Amino acid sequence: MPAASEELTRPVLTGRSSSHFTRITRIFAAELRIDYSFQVVRDLMSSEPADYGGNPALRIPVLRTSRGVWFGALNVCRELWRQSNPRPLVVWPEELDTPVLANAQEFVLQAMATEVSLVMGKLGGGEDSAHQGKMRQSLLNMMAWLEENVGAVLAALPPQRDLSFLEVSLYCLVKHLEFRSVLPMEPYAKLKDFCQRFAARASVSETPFRFDT
Repeated sequence: MPAASEELTRPVLTGRSSSHFTRITRIFAAELRIDYSFQVVRDLMSSEPADYGGNPALRIPVLRTSRGVWFGALNVCRELWRQSNPRPLVVWPEELDTPVLANAQEFVLQAMATEVSLVMGKLGGGEDSAHQGKMRQSLLNMMAWLEENVGAVLAALPPQRDLSFLEVSLYCLVKHLEFRSVLPMEPYAKLKDFCQRFAARASVSETPFRFDT
């Protein structure tokens, strides 16, 4: 674990460079120009909370600060934003007050979690089960909805925003599906176009998916 002096001077982010949930927080940190130390989770099969930054849910990412420990991507992003100065205009999930926006955020997070289950199931040798088949169909359904509605989603977001949790998480979902070869991306032209435009941000090029060594 990092020394106490390091904890007080900058946050410690626990996660993996190959994780879409972790990448959300890394993009936020880059956008907000927050310096942090990165602690890699080496064994995703571990059942020890200490290996996940102390998270009893055995999940990443986790952020350790002088104020305490924050579990989960949304909590981490909120705390990074609170530490930033100046604070940019960020659209958070609770501000998505129309069905198309609220449903888009729901499906993005559900699709991310479903993808994790599919990947971990494959690693555990259970990819041919009926439950795995249902999860894959669920993922396909959600991606089809996002492809059909991404234009309306982007049009409904406040135009004066600097960043939105929805856009960051959507980008990380689509690119992670491609990175882990979970789904072919050819059928999702509108989502690919969104990702191409969003990738113009410096924060994206600073946080590529890769497998930690």
